[in-house]
This record gives sequence, structure tokens and C-alpha cells, in this order.
Amino acid sequence: MNRKIVLTILISCVLISGCLSNESSGKGTLLLTSSPSGAEVYLDGQYQGSTPCTITNVEPGNHTLEYRYSGYQSWSSGITVSSGTSHFFAALKSQGNTSLTQDKTGLNTTSPTKVAVQASKALMVIGETNLFSGTCFGCNKVLLTLYGPGYYAQGVSLDPQKTNSADAWSYTWNPGYTIQSGWYTLVVEDVNKTTSDRVEFSIVGGGEVSISSNSYSAIRGDTLRLSGQCTTGAQNVLLVLFGPERFSSGIELGSVSVTADKTWNFRYYLDSSMPVGLYTIYVYDIPKTASSTTQFTVSSA
Repeated sequence: MNRKIVLTILISCVLISGCLSNESSGKGTLLLTSSPSGAEVYLDGQYQGSTPCTITNVEPGNHTLEYRYSGYQSWSSGITVSSGTSHFFAALKSQGNTSLTQDKTGLNTTSPTKVAVQASKALMVIGETNLFSGTCFGCNKVLLTLYGPGYYAQGVSLDPQKTNSADAWSYTWNPGYTIQSGWYTLVVEDVNKTTSDRVEFSIVGGGEVSISSNSYSAIRGDTLRLSGQCTTGAQNVLLVLFGPERFSSGIELGSVSVTADKTWNFRYYLDSSMPVGLYTIYVYDIPKTASSTTQFTVSSA
């Protein structure tokens, strides 16, 4: 009886160990959407289903993602997968559709339907508005669908817009302060959804930036290792150093990329000409929606 109990405990430990290994494997999850929906998805040449779909347990690293839909041009791109969840969206373009119009004599002719869109801001701060505009030749109305993180993950239809006599349209998007930071894609289609265009933009803000140093009392010749987090959605942070003498007005150390896990790292070498004294280093997200500081001293020996 005792042997059976011990064996049961050992098997349970093995099973629990396996579950923990899977949870900490660090693999990625892909949320995939497209316009139009129903596109076939291929990851590294292997069919994964139709959009919208979710692919789990993806090995971190470089992969090839492809969307296919009958009557539309295939979309293919190299992607980098990291641990956690990532969202990828593709707006597929028609392979060449036409619409029926009338020429000056009143006879029916065929002309290509073509949609175009642009955004007034490629980088938008939470609380701002963004003006979308474009043209639609061969149609009198356009459909707008916005994709992005959170509420917009599956796409949200905005108000349809009529074209004017010059075949132009515009729409002012004012999401307020409840929007999440991240990458967004606006898809514009004619009412028959025979052709489409898209524009991508990013939103930053609503988060924090932090900074820390491996040393707060350094000497000339040391290398400071600066690091922190940026949760505003910005892709880069800016470092500015203030201190004695030539540093009194501040010197930009440069911009640093924010990684997929929202962290950043930077090394700064204190050369032999560094003035002795107290220094303050500022870190800002770009375009400066949040900031933080840390201080350190430099001595000659």
C-alpha cells in the first residue's frame, strides 16, 4: 500500500513539473485578423485556418506570415515573434475590380474603382484627434474599419463617409482619453467591398517611463548601465544628461529603442574629461508624454 502511495506522488510531481514547463516555455501567441475576413493564414508555409484566428505555442524568433483570399492579392511578410501575445492585421488588395459608370454621352462604360487613404498624424498622442482623408474613384461612399489593440482588436466600423464632387472624403477621429496605446490600422473600402486601401499609425501615452542605474557613485573610466521601462506605447526613449560645466544646458545622449517587453537599456562611458560633480539624467518617451529622472555623482578617483 505504501509503495502505491509513493508511486502516485511521484507521478503527480512529474505531471505538475510538465505543466510548469509549458507555462514558462516563453512561447508566443498570434492574434490574426484581415480585411476582408475569412482569409487563409499560413505560418512558415503551414495552413493555420482562416481569419480571425489565434495561433498558440509559436516558437520565438523569425517566421513568415502569409494571408490568401480568392480575388485578392496575397499578403506575405517576415515577422518576429516574442513571448506573450502579438496582433497582426493585413488589408488585402483587390486584383483589379471595375465599376459601372456613364460617360458624357450617357453610355455605360467600365472604369476601375480605386480607393486611397492617408492620416494627418503617423504618431498620435492619447487625447488628440486624427484626420483621415482620401479619394474613391467610381464610388459615392466609403466604409471605414479601424483595427488596433483592446476594443479595436476585431475591427470597429466607423461612420461611412460620402465622397464629394471631386471624389474626395474625410473623417475626423476623436477617441478621447480611453484609447489604448499601440499600433492601429484604418481600412477603407468601397460599399461593395471590391477594393480597399489602408493606413497605419501609432498612439502613445497613458503610461509611465522609468530609469535606474547600476551605480549612483561613479568615477572617471566607469561605464554606467542605465535601464528602465516604457509603458506609453512609444518605440523609443530619449536620454538627456545635465551636470556641471558643459553639461549645464543638457546634452542629448541619444534615443534608445524600447523592446517588445517594454524595457530599454543604455550604456554610458564616463571618460577622463568628465567634470566632477552631481549629474541628473532625464528619460522621456518620444514624443515626451512621460518622463523620469535619476542622479549620480562622478569623482576623479
